[in-house]
Amino acid sequence: MSKIRLQMMRDSGWDSLFEDVVSLCAKKKINIPNTDDKFVPRGRGRRNAPEMTNLHHYQFEIVYIVIDLQLQELNDRFTEANSELLLCVACLDPRNYFSSFDKKKLLRLAEFYPKEFSPVDRMVLYDQLDTYIFYMRNSDEFSRLNGLTDLSEKMVETGREKLYPLVYLLLTLALILPVATASVERVFSAMNIVKNRL
Repeated sequence: MSKIRLQMMRDSGWDSLFEDVVSLCAKKKINIPNTDDKFVPRGRGRRNAPEMTNLHHYQFEIVYIVIDLQLQELNDRFTEANSELLLCVACLDPRNYFSSFDKKKLLRLAEFYPKEFSPVDRMVLYDQLDTYIFYMRNSDEFSRLNGLTDLSEKMVETGREKLYPLVYLLLTLALILPVATASVERVFSAMNIVKNRL
């Protein structure tokens, strides 16, 4: 969602952003340079400076570059597969009577873990998800949970992890995922430090 919003801002959001900046500057009594005037860079020789207007500088040299950097960072961190994985995990969220529940996405989540879910397990999970969501939405014990941790604790507390072992396995994998991702990133960061110093 953030990537889409940033791309929309880059494609068609300049005018509204500029209006907001002008409005803020007027309220705070900040002087606004004329957008059609030639841009004069600070600290550099003016002879070597490229010819451009203030508008071009702020729009293309600052705002669009920052948006492009943010988009690049998001694209590097959240590939299509990562984004799909996170959307699938979100379907386990117990808030609002499991309003995020989506059977197709949870089955897709199981496909990300072929060693844990054989084709037969995925067929069993298909049926298990129906009974699981029916029970969860009709149970007072599970009506006021705030996240995946609460859900897993309540499932163990009530013995539901034995009734829905494949759903519980999905939940366990979802809880482990952020830790695994963060620890791997830390290892690569440490490796980069050593590699750079050598």
